Amino acid sequence: RSVYDDQPNAHQRFMEKLDACIRNHDREIEKMCNFHHQGFVDAITELLKVRADAEKLKVQVTDTNRRLQDAGKEVIAQTEEIIRCRVQQRNITTVVEKLQLCLPVLEMYSKLKEQMNVKRYYSALKTMEQLENLYLPRVSQYRFCQIMIENLPKLREEIKEISMSDLKDFLESIRKHSDRIGETAMKQAQQQKTFSTSLQKQNNLNYGRNMHLGRSRILETKNEITLKRTFEDDDEHEEEVLTAQDLVDFSPVYRCLHIYSVLGDGEIFENYYRKQRRKQARLVLQPQSSMHETVEGYRRYFSQIVGFFVVEDHILHVTQGLVTRTYTDELWNMALSKIIAVLRTHSSYCSDPDLVLELKNLIVVFADTLQGYGFPVNRLFDLLFEIRDQYNETLLKKWSGLFRDIFEADNYSPIPVANEEEYKIVISKFPFQDPELDKQSFPKKLPMSQSVPQIYIQVKEFIYASLKFSESLHRSSTEIDDMLRKSTNLLLTRTLSSCLQNLIKKPHIGLTELVQIIINTTHLEQACKYLEDFISNITNISQVTVHTARLYGLSTFKDARHAAEGEIYTKLNQKIDEFIQIADYDWTMSESDGRASGYLMDLINFLRSTFQVFTHLPGKVAQTACMSACQHLSTSLMQMLLDSELKQISMGAIQQFNLDVIQCE
Repeated sequence: RSVYDDQPNAHQRFMEKLDACIRNHDREIEKMCNFHHQGFVDAITELLKVRADAEKLKVQVTDTNRRLQDAGKEVIAQTEEIIRCRVQQRNITTVVEKLQLCLPVLEMYSKLKEQMNVKRYYSALKTMEQLENLYLPRVSQYRFCQIMIENLPKLREEIKEISMSDLKDFLESIRKHSDRIGETAMKQAQQQKTFSTSLQKQNNLNYGRNMHLGRSRILETKNEITLKRTFEDDDEHEEEVLTAQDLVDFSPVYRCLHIYSVLGDGEIFENYYRKQRRKQARLVLQPQSSMHETVEGYRRYFSQIVGFFVVEDHILHVTQGLVTRTYTDELWNMALSKIIAVLRTHSSYCSDPDLVLELKNLIVVFADTLQGYGFPVNRLFDLLFEIRDQYNETLLKKWSGLFRDIFEADNYSPIPVANEEEYKIVISKFPFQDPELDKQSFPKKLPMSQSVPQIYIQVKEFIYASLKFSESLHRSSTEIDDMLRKSTNLLLTRTLSSCLQNLIKKPHIGLTELVQIIINTTHLEQACKYLEDFISNITNISQVTVHTARLYGLSTFKDARHAAEGEIYTKLNQKIDEFIQIADYDWTMSESDGRASGYLMDLINFLRSTFQVFTHLPGKVAQTACMSACQHLSTSLMQMLLDSELKQISMGAIQQFNLDVIQCE
């Protein structure tokens, strides 16, 4: 760096020093070369000597190389063959590995096809799930796998369609078999309670019957439980009890539910199933127009409904979520409202009490059956109380006809009894007691006519018929006793009273018949206390109970007697008028006949015989009748004498008229 400093002549001095240094090096080189020159010469000489040997070695190496190349050609060919074989082996190994991956896929797909063919759709869906999640991802690069992947959704849709078709067949099957399922369920429910119930009812009825009926023929066949009779024919031919599973194959609905659940469409399936079942419920609840005509119509109607809800209850308990208790309760409430409306309408058409009773028994079995499956049925028993009123009305109409027939067939004469046996037969039918009559020898006559024991028997028959409806209503004995007394009161105060009033008003009923009617009502009134005892014995409710209703027979028969008494007075006066009309006074006669007029003698004889009949009546009635007749006769005679058309009267006519008045006195 000092060369470039600003010192004067620095560059020149540097160059001089550099030249001196070069000259020193050149001298050293020359010395070195002079020292090694001989060695270099010797080396060149040696290399010249080696040259010939090197050329000879080159020729030998070239020849050796040529011969080695010729010998290696076969080795190269063998090596290339080995390489090719190893490549093939590697390829085979790769193919085997890939096939080992593909074979399970193909086997699973083959298994899937086989499951589809044998209709194992749920298993097929599980196989599809395994293919998609486990097998196909391993070999997704192959075209056949892509085809499989494209086919799987189609197979799922096919399975959904097939399972839905099976479900529709299932729904059609349960629609067809619902009545059989319901009939079986009702039969099973009835069998569970028939034995104990029938024993209890039979004991009660037999006890009441033995207290009041000497002969056991009355209601011997009527005390059988109606529902037991309904099913006993089937029991003879069918020993094994069938269940809903025995009558219907539920596997399609299980299968379809599992399939749709696996496919993630469980909610769609549930909605579809519930919608279809609601439609079927509406069809089941739709009654036939002629259902009210026969009990079979009602039985089929109830069986279908019971079958429907038995199936729903089965589905509720064996599937998870397909139907819920809330859903079944909602469906039942809808159905119950429809059932009550249908029964209320159709039962109103029933005029036969036996059919109404059959309907009641079916409703009870229907309610008991569904109650056993957990459905509330209180509204059905409330409906039965409405039907009970209608049943009583039909009974009253029927018994009204029976009473009319009895009154029409009665001869209105005291019952003659020739011997002790006939007397016992009469008192076995009617509770008659008369110590004075018992002292008389046979033959003798009982004061009432034949209609009295017949009416009494029919009232008891009515009580039995009314009791039949009260059975199985899940009511206490006190309530049943109250029902029977109210029904019997209606029979006495409405039906029997109306029949008696109509009978009394009939024109062909004469004074003798009216007298007998009064006597009959007196004995029927006395028998009311025995009817109360009869009801108490049936229901095992003592009459001393505070709330026990009383029978109104006293007022009923008293009213009938008053009406009969009034009719006696009227008819007696009408008869007097008939005699007065045939009176033919000669108001211009010169002198009297010296004896009473013939019409008046006939009238007096008629009144005498009539008042003899009145001896069986209470004294007050006979006295009133006599006073009424005398008053009416005197009024009629006075009107005859003061007739405005009568212009003149002779003294002989006055004397004759006076004789007639004296005769009347």
